[in-house]
Amino acid sequence: MTNNQSDWAIRVRELRKQYPGRNGPVHAVNGINLEIRWGECFGLLGPNGAGKTTTVEILEGLNQPTSGEVEVLGLSWRSDATAIRERIGVTLQETRLPDKETVREIVTLFRSFYKDGLTPEDVIARVALESKANAYIEQLSGGQQQRLAVALSLVGDPELLFLDEPTTGLDPQSRRQLWDVIRDLRDRGRTVVLTTHYMDEAERLCDRVAVIDQGTIIALGSPSELIARLGGDHIVEFALEGNAPAPEADSFLGLDSVLAARAEADGYSLTVAEPHRAIPALLEALEQHDRSLARLTTRHVSLEDVFVALTGRHLRDDQTGETPAADGSPARRNRWRRTR
Repeated sequence: MTNNQSDWAIRVRELRKQYPGRNGPVHAVNGINLEIRWGECFGLLGPNGAGKTTTVEILEGLNQPTSGEVEVLGLSWRSDATAIRERIGVTLQETRLPDKETVREIVTLFRSFYKDGLTPEDVIARVALESKANAYIEQLSGGQQQRLAVALSLVGDPELLFLDEPTTGLDPQSRRQLWDVIRDLRDRGRTVVLTTHYMDEAERLCDRVAVIDQGTIIALGSPSELIARLGGDHIVEFALEGNAPAPEADSFLGLDSVLAARAEADGYSLTVAEPHRAIPALLEALEQHDRSLARLTTRHVSLEDVFVALTGRHLRDDQTGETPAADGSPARRNRWRRTR
């Protein structure tokens, strides 16, 4: 931690942002309280429209709150905007750069905006673009352009870096190259605020995460803490064959070692404590009801499961409402239970 006025890199109290709507105000951010420690990678998770991007825009000074208190690096955007901008870096969801500029030229230009910072050569090396330093931006792949966007946010050697969905749309290799850049920043003691749609990304990179839904924080903690709150270590996912009426998900709650159950678009998901007990119990119940499995897989609990348990939908689902039946229809399902 540097010599600042606050014990926190970011401190937010009762943050609210309202927009006018046809039927009254729309509460994009509705009373968020948040503290982000120095040197941590902090993730903001939520579906489209949850309020995470609006929150980040306010923290970056790109949007004005309706009400609430916001401290960034111990300073206020109202009175210390220039000082804050000198000490933060921002990578937006989409960055448009001139096609006919080279990587070195655009990095050199952005470096001129700061009193102090890194050399263009150092920045280019940090994002592994040395071989593309003299290439035009139009010649870069999507992943290389994203790494360049991160490089431009690093030229001022920021104490705090905002990355708004930096890996969306990238291929797996490009994603992992950006992950290495983010890990390097954290290892250097920088504070990183990351918004993402990818739960595996948050689990791998973030020290703590906040789950935002409908403008409020509904869960806060480390990925392992949030996962532990589900009470089970494993997920059993399966689908049934045939066209018989699909059972309700809570019909499986009576099975041995099953802690929670939910219907998915194409099957079911069970949170279980011990798969070696839950799976035989499931197979026995299906046999008694003359039902066969179309598929069955097991895996460890993830942040995606935490989000579904909290909100009733997956992170990238844009629609709300009841979970559809196992056959994809909204029809009411028949209840059935294991006979003992």
